[in-house]
Amino acid sequence: MVARGWLVVARGNRSFSSLIRKYSLKREMNKKVIKNVIKLLTMVILMGTVVIWIMMPTSTYKKIWLKSMRANLGKSIYFGKPGVNLLVYMFPMILLAFIGSIYLHLKKQTTVNQFNSGVERKKRDKFGALKRPMLVKGLGIVTVTEVMFLTMFMSLLLWSLANYFYYTFVTITPQTIPIDGDNLWQARLDSIAVRLGLTGNICLGFLFYPVSRGSSLLAAVGLTSESSIRYHIWLGNLVMTLFTSHGLCYCIYWISTNQVFQMLEWDRTGISHLAGEITLVAGLVMWATTLPAIRRRFFEVFFYTHYLYMVFMLFFVFHVGISYALISFPGFYIFIVDHFLRFLQSRNNVKLVSARVLPCETVELNFSKNPKLMYSPTSILFVNIPSISKLQWHPFTIISSSKLEPKKLSVMIKSQGKWSTKLNHMLASSDQIDHLAVSVEGPYGPASTDYLRHQSLVMVSGGSGITPFISIIRDLLYVSSTSACKIPKITLICAFKTSSDLSMLNLILPISTEISSYVDIQIKAFVTREKVSTCNMNIIKTLCFKPHSSDRPISPILGPNSWLWLASILSSSFMIFIIIIAIISRYHIYPIDQSSKKYTSAYTSLIYLLAIFISVVATSTVAMLCNKKSYYNKKDQNIDVLSPLMIESSPGQLLPEFTNIHYGERPNLNKLLVGLKGSSVGVLVCGPRKMREEVAKICSFGSAENLQFESISFSW
Repeated sequence: MVARGWLVVARGNRSFSSLIRKYSLKREMNKKVIKNVIKLLTMVILMGTVVIWIMMPTSTYKKIWLKSMRANLGKSIYFGKPGVNLLVYMFPMILLAFIGSIYLHLKKQTTVNQFNSGVERKKRDKFGALKRPMLVKGLGIVTVTEVMFLTMFMSLLLWSLANYFYYTFVTITPQTIPIDGDNLWQARLDSIAVRLGLTGNICLGFLFYPVSRGSSLLAAVGLTSESSIRYHIWLGNLVMTLFTSHGLCYCIYWISTNQVFQMLEWDRTGISHLAGEITLVAGLVMWATTLPAIRRRFFEVFFYTHYLYMVFMLFFVFHVGISYALISFPGFYIFIVDHFLRFLQSRNNVKLVSARVLPCETVELNFSKNPKLMYSPTSILFVNIPSISKLQWHPFTIISSSKLEPKKLSVMIKSQGKWSTKLNHMLASSDQIDHLAVSVEGPYGPASTDYLRHQSLVMVSGGSGITPFISIIRDLLYVSSTSACKIPKITLICAFKTSSDLSMLNLILPISTEISSYVDIQIKAFVTREKVSTCNMNIIKTLCFKPHSSDRPISPILGPNSWLWLASILSSSFMIFIIIIAIISRYHIYPIDQSSKKYTSAYTSLIYLLAIFISVVATSTVAMLCNKKSYYNKKDQNIDVLSPLMIESSPGQLLPEFTNIHYGERPNLNKLLVGLKGSSVGVLVCGPRKMREEVAKICSFGSAENLQFESISFSW
């Protein structure tokens, strides 16, 4: 009877397990269907948006499409003329950002085994050629994919300019100019100036997407704000080139036609010239400080002058009017949402529990972290220490793994500028510091990583460029110890100037146990300026802090389901914005427009800007407060002052069988990389520009088809 009872229980357990597997499989299938629907919808929206941008400079768009849309939508008593651009340009991009957030939420729940499956690996390797370096110098390291999109974008600009200029020279002829009007060249210059401004607005429409750190649009296509910052630089240069040309053309036109007084004109209902000049001056100041000679030597000047973007955008809207400004506003709207969420997160001090000062003038800061906060390897954290500077925020690579170390987050800071040097001196010269007030923003990083798709990983670093690879190694160590996934063979090639820099290798592994059963790792360290070791790497100063009761663990600003909350903020704020504008337009703006005097353009623009600000602030604050209880759960604040995961031995003692140190020589990257075996070898590089370019050049050779290149750069 007992045996028969156990048999029944066993069958029941098998039946229950079978139901669980079927439910999980069905759930994954449903997610896959939803993701495919999202991809299809995204493609439809993108194609429609691209068609609009292509047709916008043509006479067909202006005389037929736009005329028809204004006839149907532009006469609305709720939105009026701005309603057309609100629907055609702004709504699709906000919808894309909303859909992207939903997609990332579903993608976040993908199991690790899916990334290591043969089908998934082959599928990803198909697109490996698109990530190969195509250009190495000039614009930096540019992949095949980037060249394709850059070519398409430049084609759009040239197409727009060609159409605009063609329209100018066809419509403005000696026969069409009034006898008592401008000369032919003056009339054409006036028209060309307008067209240059219209083309600059296309670039402005894309300018803010790359600098929205938490944007779902970037994450959905596998980009981060750090990797796409150069797109912002390219677009900024194009914007200012076109806008400066626009302004110069008008200055020449006004001087030649004796209309210099036009420079100070602020039209009540039309184009405001003075507002445009203020916009241009603010842009020129920002543009001047981006010069490498100024940005690198006087970073604070560059950083603070970039706050003029608020003046730039405000007076740009006053210059062209809100109706036309809405064409370039979707990216700015997403940027405002992202910026306000960062502001909310930065208001609290976080719990700094310990620090270590290494012999190479490098500091490791260890923070308490909410276990619900998850991030990918190579993520960064923006840090502010008011005792050094109340205004400066600096990004640093996270070296810890959110999976391996659920209650701790660590960053490594190398002394390279005034701010980091002050921090190192403060911690190295005093034993009396028991508390340090710190605020953070982030973490920011890729939505997911796919390092498991490679058979082997080769990581090439120079100096502090080793930091992103520490987080990758720790993450792979966790995966190998908790799942049956095959971990790629890891080779770390690191170059340092002095032997004291070798102490950074101490931070690679969080535990001092035997790792050979988990990962296959080999470290090749090169000390370039010394032939023998001149530093005792065991001299590491450890500081323990006593956090205040008001200090909080680093937590996700929108909770563990941050992408869902971001989707709700984007959708609800946009709907509130629409409702506010509809009410004000119907009961305030529309009645005045119907009277003898028109409503002032600047006031209309200001109302729209205030409506955007109110809707974003309200929805973001509510979302943050709804998640606040889960942030500050007291049981999540209990963390050891010094985590036992820290190590304090030199790499020679810790990894004698895995580490080879070469003194007085540089790594021969061509010899180390060419001829590597395996169908898929991931080559990651982080370090000085020349090192990155050298590795990119090697990986771009036709004989190195198995090398999958990826550059990790935090300097621009």
